[in-house]
Amino acid sequence: MIFPVILSGGSGTRLWPLSRKNLPKQFLALAGESTLFQQTVARARGLEGCLTPLVVCSEEHRFFVAEQLLELGVHDASILVEPVPRNTAPAIALAAWHALESHADAMLLVLPADHLIGDPASFSEAVRKAQGLAEQDWLVTFGVRPERAETGFGYIRRAEAVGDAGFRVQRFVEKPDAATAQKYLEAGDYEWNSGMFLFKASRYLEELQQHSSGMHEASRTAMQRAKVDPDFVRADKEAFAASPGNSIDYAVMEKTRRAAVVPVSCAWSDIGSWTALWGVSERDAGGNRLEGDVIAIDSRNCFMRAAPRRLLAALGLENVVVVDTPDAVLVAHRDRVQDVKLLVDDLGSKGRQEHLFHRKVDRPWGSYDSLDMGERFQVKRIVVKPGAALSLQKHHHRAEHWVVVSGNAEVTRNDEVFPLNENESTFLPQGSVHRLRNVGKTPLELIEVQYGNYLGEDDIVRLEDVYGRA
Repeated sequence: MIFPVILSGGSGTRLWPLSRKNLPKQFLALAGESTLFQQTVARARGLEGCLTPLVVCSEEHRFFVAEQLLELGVHDASILVEPVPRNTAPAIALAAWHALESHADAMLLVLPADHLIGDPASFSEAVRKAQGLAEQDWLVTFGVRPERAETGFGYIRRAEAVGDAGFRVQRFVEKPDAATAQKYLEAGDYEWNSGMFLFKASRYLEELQQHSSGMHEASRTAMQRAKVDPDFVRADKEAFAASPGNSIDYAVMEKTRRAAVVPVSCAWSDIGSWTALWGVSERDAGGNRLEGDVIAIDSRNCFMRAAPRRLLAALGLENVVVVDTPDAVLVAHRDRVQDVKLLVDDLGSKGRQEHLFHRKVDRPWGSYDSLDMGERFQVKRIVVKPGAALSLQKHHHRAEHWVVVSGNAEVTRNDEVFPLNENESTFLPQGSVHRLRNVGKTPLELIEVQYGNYLGEDDIVRLEDVYGRA
């Protein structure tokens, strides 16, 4: 009984500006037509003996998860909502408690949602080998055979063989410098730490109780008090917030005496930087990866991605990354892309929003696109799905004007409820309680003009919400 546990966390910093906190990289189609999350789910469902996936995600990403599962035709997955971020060890504990409710002998195959595996058959064989060790109460991690002296990954050093396919873990090693990474490569007994695991749910919780009893107790209480609705399992926020935050490596794997590693060569990548994505992409004769409307002359070994409906032209570049989006452009040397997080941190320290949201933001009811912004105004294009509605809300610092471009709306404004059709408009004074609903069978499109002394997204007081955000 193997439950694939898809860990869909992350803040989207290393692939900025394409990946952002609101829409991190696992929900993007970076290597193929489907997203990394969808590829992970499909890969897990193709493994022999695997049951329905358990996805652990944040509150703000739960609708991305649900929609992308539906696009795959997956209707039986469990979506566990992690109410506050606490790192991988408590997140896996939530999945372990949930799996044990239905299967006392459940195994967990823990898979990050944002990894790429180019050779699924080799990975499937590694899972089969690891299952025998997990049945003998080993906590198995998958170690990727190193192809180069990589400084961006942690390493695992093997000890003596256990079973037919694994080795006892001698130690876990942090990301090394270049010279140390070269020594690990030459030594031959080190693997890259993939962050993928297989073990019994019960054994994991036993180890967690021994090495981090507070985490064990908090996760158990959070699942005992969980709220279950047709779409999500919501762990109790107060109980889960009491858990220490830690990774599975630090909380369990580095402390247990039953850690084993199964080596695998499966064309694995964590897509941890723009250079990593360049490395797994098809390139032209000059070593360039060009995406979108790009013209590159006398340029070599570059990654260039153009924004939709915009030409990106480059001349005489080498080993450069250029990523263009509608509201931000990244230009960096390929040797420095691991430091993109410095740019993201700088944006946050300056109170900017470009590291959090794209110009177009998807919501469970539809989307909005910020077309223009000034000192005291903002213009948005809002699209509402048929039958969907925004929350009943109010704003303390702004008023709004709505102009319907197409479709049929129902507007609530304080005690009034009235229709608003194509080429009609209305005004929502500052502080008024209001709601927008699409009562038609086609998407509702409107232009919203906000005016006020503060226009941030956190100036929304939700009074009622069908999506549980009030």
